[in-house]
Amino acid sequence: MAIGKRIRFFRNRKGMTQKQLGEILGFLGKTSDVRMAQYETEARTPKHDLVKEMANIFDVSTHALTVPDIDTNIGLMHTLFALEDMYGLKIGEIDGEICLRLDKSDYSTYSSMFDMFHAWREQAAKLEQGEITKEEYDQWRYKYPELDTSKHWAKVPSQAVSDMLMEEFQKSEKEEKKTAKKKKQK
Repeated sequence: MAIGKRIRFFRNRKGMTQKQLGEILGFLGKTSDVRMAQYETEARTPKHDLVKEMANIFDVSTHALTVPDIDTNIGLMHTLFALEDMYGLKIGEIDGEICLRLDKSDYSTYSSMFDMFHAWREQAAKLEQGEITKEEYDQWRYKYPELDTSKHWAKVPSQAVSDMLMEEFQKSEKEEKKTAKKKKQK
């Protein structure tokens, strides 16, 4: 989750408006809500001292606001916390082992995440059973969803194909308008 979304998340969690937060941070008048909107939309990035000040206001760690560095244990933990906030990822225990699970209370998020996790589990099971090599498993992971054959995902056309389809659609709309206009004139 990007810093702008995290600022908005924690601001809303505190029940504050952009203007209120901006004024507490020392931005005056109309600039207070404009400045906060810029941070939340990531048109601007707050400097570290401002991030520290916001973290104090929200009563959270600066790690909770910034984009976590997953190469560190603390960054990884804050990534998992953000996934809990965004996607309902939950931590639990099964047979004495720590496990992560999806929260079913938000069904739309749950079902799409379940499909992705299920596809991942299928590939991991194939690796464990020797049906695919570690290289094939890694290729699947690193090219996901391109190599996913679980049929859980619809194939999305490339941007070039999408642009071409939109262009053709717009051309046909213009032709229909021209035809309708000619019919009106007759």
